[in-house]
Amino acid sequence: MVGHNVGSSLQVVLKQVARNGTGSAREAGGAIGPPTLPALFASFLRLGCVSFGGPSTVAYIRRLAVVQRRWINEDDFRLGTALCQAVPGATSMQAAAYVGLRTRGLGGAVAAYVGFGLPAFSLMLAMSLAYERAVSVQAVTAALTGLRALVVALVVNAAWTFGRSAIHTVKTVVLAATTAVLFLSGGSPFLIVVGAGLAGAVFLKSNPGDGDGSGQPPRHLWHVLRSPLVVAAVGAVFIGTLWIVDRRLAILGAVMMKVDAFAFGGGFASVPLMYHEVVEARGWMPPPVFLDGMALGQVTPGPVVITATFVGQRVAGLAGALVATVSIFLPSLFVLLVAEPFFQGLRSRPSFVGATRGLVLSFVGLLASVAVHFARVMPWSPTSVTLAAVGLGALLLEVDVVWVVLAGGAVSALLM
Repeated sequence: MVGHNVGSSLQVVLKQVARNGTGSAREAGGAIGPPTLPALFASFLRLGCVSFGGPSTVAYIRRLAVVQRRWINEDDFRLGTALCQAVPGATSMQAAAYVGLRTRGLGGAVAAYVGFGLPAFSLMLAMSLAYERAVSVQAVTAALTGLRALVVALVVNAAWTFGRSAIHTVKTVVLAATTAVLFLSGGSPFLIVVGAGLAGAVFLKSNPGDGDGSGQPPRHLWHVLRSPLVVAAVGAVFIGTLWIVDRRLAILGAVMMKVDAFAFGGGFASVPLMYHEVVEARGWMPPPVFLDGMALGQVTPGPVVITATFVGQRVAGLAGALVATVSIFLPSLFVLLVAEPFFQGLRSRPSFVGATRGLVLSFVGLLASVAVHFARVMPWSPTSVTLAAVGLGALLLEVDVVWVVLAGGAVSALLM
């Protein structure tokens, strides 16, 4: 009788193991349950070292948090992904912060955020410092010239990719085209983005039929707002201190915060806004140098928004790099913390859905206008035209952007 019970129990265990995929989390070295803050930081630091591919790295975050470590479940992660796409900032960075927030609150969000972004910052800072000396080397200059042509291809590909997924009706065509014309005519990018969101809320309403429709947080208001208020206070003290110590650093930080707050559509959305502020509005650097920074941002792990590190270093040295990097991530983290408790309800509101669609369409128009502008300032030659065309073709065929940029830089160094 005992043997029968043991045999039955063993069969149950074996079935459970088979159902779970041979002990998935244990086999991957993970632990079921909330992680410690050091474990969160270390896990996302390792992931950040190989997070090439921009938004596609969200899939690797899911594998870490849902499959391997089992820190959160699949439904929570799907909701988080939708949230990260709806708020400003780099989607992959926001996804890392969301996992940390769901597992360990504000401390977890910061640990995951910093761990995931640190490798990209470190590599970009090193390349920014090397840029000052290497830019006078003929081979490096040739490589950078080719990379500038590839940047045009990257922006065109991004405009096509986002446009193909966002433009489906006459209204969406009109809104995207209108924003592109306004951007090209020199209108304020920030006012255009806000206007597109409002237009989307009015003309692109859609009810997804998801959520409870209440829009109310499941917790007391103070508990909901405590974390974002802490982040807001840190940001205010940060800028205030910089204003006292070095006003140029304070202005740099405020500009990057402004860029991040309006970067709807992922990290790539921040680059055209940054270009407007850094090159056109303030003249901190010429267009070719900014394009070089953007090209370097494509060969680092993490989001292309890390271009802010390059900008900061060029404007104000090491201190500028640190200030620009911190400032380009703070506002989007604040918005994520504010939106997360309300998001389930907001997703069912037609005006909210329409507004997010309008913001994405403004991003498409922004990319189209920036592609035109970058093409105008690019000193074209038969070689650079060929390189841009081949690069665009490779990107449209979904070749990894890192390989496109590396190959383009190597070819440029040899031929240009």
